[in-house]
Amino acid sequence: MKKMFFPVALAGLLLTLGSCVSKKEFTKLQGDYTYLQSLYNQSQVDLATSRTRTKSLEERLADAQRQNAELKRQYAALQGSLDKSLVQNNQGSINISKLVDEINASNRYIKQLVEAKTKSDSLNLVLTNNLTRSLTRDELQEVDVKVLKGVVYVSLADNMLYRSGSYEVNDRAKTTLSKIAKILSDYRDFEVLVEGNTDNVPISRPNIRNNWDLSALRASSVVQVLQRDFGIAPKRLSAAGRGEYNPVATNDTELGRQRNRRTEIIITPKLDQFLDLIDKAPTTDENK
Repeated sequence: MKKMFFPVALAGLLLTLGSCVSKKEFTKLQGDYTYLQSLYNQSQVDLATSRTRTKSLEERLADAQRQNAELKRQYAALQGSLDKSLVQNNQGSINISKLVDEINASNRYIKQLVEAKTKSDSLNLVLTNNLTRSLTRDELQEVDVKVLKGVVYVSLADNMLYRSGSYEVNDRAKTTLSKIAKILSDYRDFEVLVEGNTDNVPISRPNIRNNWDLSALRASSVVQVLQRDFGIAPKRLSAAGRGEYNPVATNDTELGRQRNRRTEIIITPKLDQFLDLIDKAPTTDENK
C-alpha cells in the first residue's frame, strides 16, 4: 500500500489543483506526474532486478563458502600428510647428498659399461672384417663369419675339416685354420671356444660311442691344431661338444643335416674385463 501512496497522492493533488490553477500550470503538473510515474515504474523494475541479482549472489556466496570449507579440509589433509612424510624422513635419516653421490657413481659405472661395450663392438667389427678379407672366395663358401650378441662366430663345415665319421683335421682345413689363427694372434685379449656339432644320424664307429663323443673329439682336434701348429696360447682355448642338440636347421633333409654338421670357433672378449667392471659396480646400503 505504501508503494502506491506517492503516485495516488500526486494524482489527487493534481485533481484538487485543477480547479484553482490555470490550464498551463495544470498541463505542466500533468507532465511532471507522467515523468515521475515513469521513474517510479523503472525503479520497480530495477528493484526486482536487484533482488534477483542479490539472490543469485547469495547463492554464489554460499557455494563459495562450501568450496572454501572443502579446500580447507583438503589443505588440512595435505598438511597432515606432509607432516607425516617429514617425520618419516627424519626417522629414516635420508641424506640427500648421499643419494646424489650414489646416483653419480651409478652414472659413472653405466658410462664405463657403455664404453666397454662400444670398444668390444668395434673390435668385433674389425676382427670380423680382417678375418673375412683373409679368406679366399672358395673358403668363404664353407666358412661363415658373423657377429651375434657381441660375439664373433666362425662356423666351419665338417666336410671341409674332417672325413666322414672322423675327427682328425685334414691338411686342406689347416690352411684355413692358419688364417684364423693369424687373426687370433693379433687379438690376444680374446678367448676362443671351439664347439663341435653333429646331425642326428647315429655314429657307427667302434671307438666313438655317440654323437656327443664325435662332436667333443672334433672340437678337441681343432683346439690342438690351433695350439700345436699355430701357437695359440692354450689358456685362451676351450673345447666343447654339443652333439646333435644345437641344430641350426632341420635334420629331416640332407641339406639341413649338412648345415648341422659344423664346428664353430666362438671368439669372445675376456670375461675378466667385464667381471672387473661388475665388481666395481657401486653398492648401496641395501646391497651391503
